[in-house]
Amino acid sequence: MGDSDGEDIKETPELPVEIIVYILSFLHASDRKEASLVCRSWYYASQDLRFQKNVTFCFPASASSLELVRGLGRKSRCSLIISQLDGFSMSRSLLLEVGLCLGSKLESLALPGSSITEASLLALLPRLTSLRRLDLRGLDSLFMSGAFLSREEHRQQVRSALSGLEELDLSDLRYLSDLTFNRLTGCTPRLRRLSLAGCHIAFEFDPYLGCPVGAVEDSSALLSLRNLRKLLTEQKSTLVALDLSRTSITPESLRTVAQVQDLVLEELCLHGCKELTDYSVEALVKHQLSLQRLDISACTELTSRSVEAIAQGLKSLTHLSLSRDWRITEKGLADLLSVSSLRSLDLSECLHVSGTEIVKGLTGSSASRAQLETLSLKSCTYIRDLAVFSLAQLLGDTLCELDLTSCVNVTDLSVCAIATYLQKLVVLRLGWCKEVTDWGLLGMVETTKCVPDEEMGDKGPRFTRTFGNMGFFKPPRLPFEERPKLVTQNDLEQFRQQAGASLLALSRLQELDLSACSKLTDSSITQVVRHADLHRLSLSMLPEITDASLASVAWYCRSLTSLALSHCPGISDRGVAQAVPYLHRLQHLYLSCCDKITDRSLFLLVQHCKRLRTLDISRCKNISATTMDLLQSQLPFLENVHYKFIGGADLTLTL
Repeated sequence: MGDSDGEDIKETPELPVEIIVYILSFLHASDRKEASLVCRSWYYASQDLRFQKNVTFCFPASASSLELVRGLGRKSRCSLIISQLDGFSMSRSLLLEVGLCLGSKLESLALPGSSITEASLLALLPRLTSLRRLDLRGLDSLFMSGAFLSREEHRQQVRSALSGLEELDLSDLRYLSDLTFNRLTGCTPRLRRLSLAGCHIAFEFDPYLGCPVGAVEDSSALLSLRNLRKLLTEQKSTLVALDLSRTSITPESLRTVAQVQDLVLEELCLHGCKELTDYSVEALVKHQLSLQRLDISACTELTSRSVEAIAQGLKSLTHLSLSRDWRITEKGLADLLSVSSLRSLDLSECLHVSGTEIVKGLTGSSASRAQLETLSLKSCTYIRDLAVFSLAQLLGDTLCELDLTSCVNVTDLSVCAIATYLQKLVVLRLGWCKEVTDWGLLGMVETTKCVPDEEMGDKGPRFTRTFGNMGFFKPPRLPFEERPKLVTQNDLEQFRQQAGASLLALSRLQELDLSACSKLTDSSITQVVRHADLHRLSLSMLPEITDASLASVAWYCRSLTSLALSHCPGISDRGVAQAVPYLHRLQHLYLSCCDKITDRSLFLLVQHCKRLRTLDISRCKNISATTMDLLQSQLPFLENVHYKFIGGADLTLTL
C-alpha cells in the first residue's frame, strides 16, 4: 500500500484457491457463507466439494423457487426439501425444473406438507438417476386412489432411475396398501433403510374381509404383515434399518419380523408400539444379535426384564432409547452399562430411575464399561446430587451431551460437578431445575443458605392475630419459601479472582438450557454465559433477569442461532436494541409474554436479523398487528410467526 509521498500502490497478489479452502475449513457453515461474498475467488473456494457434504436446501414451493433450482444446477450434487407443493401449475413447473436441472445430481428428495398428483411425481422420478434417499411421508394424495404405478411402462421408467435408491420413507401414509407398496418397492431393489412409521399395517386380522391377514394376496385396502415379511425376505441382503414406530405391531408379529432368515438388522425403531411386551424384546434380541441402534421408547408395557435381555444379548449396541418406559426400574441398568459399545442412552421420563445402578455399572475398568457420549435423564425425579457427582467423575472423558431437564432435586452441587469434570460437554440442559442458583453457575460456595429471618430469632414463639393455622403460633418457613443469598459485588470480585470451575469451564458448549431456573439473576448470566460457539440458548421463565443479561449474552455469544426469552418480564426494547446488532446469525427468537417489548424491537429485528425464520411474540400487548405485517414482508426467510393476542387482545373466552 502506498504512503503519503505518492508511491505506487502495490496490489496484494491473490491467494491460491487451495489456501482459501484451507482457511475456510476452520469456519462455521454460516461464516463460510459470509466469506463467500468477499470476491469471486472466495466464492469458488466456498464451493469446494469438502464443504458440500450433507448440504440440504430447504424451501417452500413458490415462483421464486424456480430461479433457485436453476442456480443449483451448477452444483455437482445436492439434496432438496421442498414443502407446500400442490397440484397447480406452479408446483408442476417447479418439479419439472428440478428434473431438468438437477436430475442426475440430486441425491435426496423430501416433499413434506405437500399434496401433489401422481402425474407430477411420475414425470419427475424417471429423471432422478442418482437419487439415494426418497421421503414420501404423509403424501396421501399419491396413494388414495390406489392407482400409483399401476401401469407397467411407468414402473419400468421408475425402476431404471431408482435402482440405486437406499432409503425410502413411507411414514404416516393412511392409504398405503399391499398393491401400491409392492409396486413402489419393486422399483427399489437395493433398499438399506425403510420407514413405515405411523402406517396402518394389519398385523393379525383383516377388518375388510373378516379373515386372518395373509389369506388374500396383495390387498388393495391395507398393508399386511405377510407382505412386509415378503419384502424383508427379498431384500434381506441389503436392508439394515427398519422403522415400525407408532404401529400396532404385536409380540408375535415382531417375532415373525425378527425371524426372517438371513435378515441382519443394525437399526430398529419401535417408538410408541404400546402392545409390545418383554417376551417380544427377548425374541428380538435372540434373533437380531447385530442390532446397533434400538428405540423402544414409549412402549409402556416393557419392564426391567427387557433391559436385562438387551444387556445380555446385544453386545454391539451403540444407541438405546428407553424414554417413557415407565415400568423400568434400576434393575438391569448396571449390566446394561457394562456393554462396552454403548455410546448413547435415553432414560428420560423413566420415573423409577435414581442413577445408583448406572453408577455401579460404570465403576468397572474403562475397557469393560460403556463410554457414554449422550445421556438423557430428563424428568427422572429421583436423580440427586450424589448420582450426578458420581456420573460426572466417571464420564468426564467421553460425555458430550447431558439432559437433566426437570430433575427437581438437582442443586448447585451438581452444576459445580458438571463444570469440574464434564468439560467436553457440547449440550447441557438444566431446564426446570429450580434449586439451581447463581452460586452454582459461578462455581462458588454460598456462605449463608438464606436471608436471616429477623422475626425468627431466640425470642420464643410469636403469636398471630388470627386462628387460621390450627394454633396460635406463626407457622414455620417451608423449604420452597427459602431464597438464596443474593450475590453481591464483592462476591463477583472474588469470582473473578478464583480458579474454581464455573460454567465458563464448559468452553465447547453449543446448546444450553436454563429455562425456569427461577433463582438465576443477572449476577451469573452476565458472568458465565460467555461461550463463543454457543448456538442455542434458552433463558425462558427467568423472572429476575433484565436487559443486562440479554446485552451480555449477545456480546459474548455471537454464534447464537436460537434464543428463547419467553416469560422474562425484565426484557425490554432497550435490551433488544443493545443485543441485535451482534446477533446476525439469529434464526429463531422467542419473546412471548414479554410485556415491555414494543414495535421498536420489531423494527430492530428487520434491520439486523435478516436470517430470522421463527419469531414468537404471542401475548406481547404492546405490539401492533400493522408492524407485524411489515415484519413479515421485510424478512425473506421468516416461516413461522406466532402472534396470538398481541396488541392487548382480550384473552377472555366469549360463549
